[in-house]
Amino acid sequence: MTLDRLAQITGFTKGYLSKIENGRKVPPIATLSRIAQALHTEIGSFFQSARRAVAREVTVVRANERPPVQRGGSAFGYDYVGLALRRAHKHMDPFIFTFPPRIDKHVFFEHGGEEFVFVLSGTVEFQVGDERFTLHKGDSIYFDSSVPHRGRSLGVEATALVVIHDSAKR
Repeated sequence: MTLDRLAQITGFTKGYLSKIENGRKVPPIATLSRIAQALHTEIGSFFQSARRAVAREVTVVRANERPPVQRGGSAFGYDYVGLALRRAHKHMDPFIFTFPPRIDKHVFFEHGGEEFVFVLSGTVEFQVGDERFTLHKGDSIYFDSSVPHRGRSLGVEATALVVIHDSAKR
């Protein structure tokens, strides 16, 4: 059933239903009951099917469904937008990442695995260990993420596709 059709049947807006579907809104039991009735199912099936849906082999995230994510760098001005949060048991974490123009000179990140950064817009100064790299739109860098690293925008804003592979998740 489409969100449009479910919205018509339940009386809820498509946007509200989308937020529920993507875990950005926790609905009251009465709302879940109305949705269950519209889908001709029991309310408990939502909790069972949610686990099954997460385990699916294919996860699609639409452009308007990308939730902001809190990670270690969030406290330092780095913004993350999730690209595959509904996927369970994944070995990679892909994000759209926004670099801040200023960073604390003492803050570096290090974690197990590998990391890939592809600059989508702007210019980034990226440091891995003692090496510094200036990356422009279209440039990429791939490195062992156990080496201390960090990046900053050299302009107003720079964004990148960042894929983190955590070897501990294998």
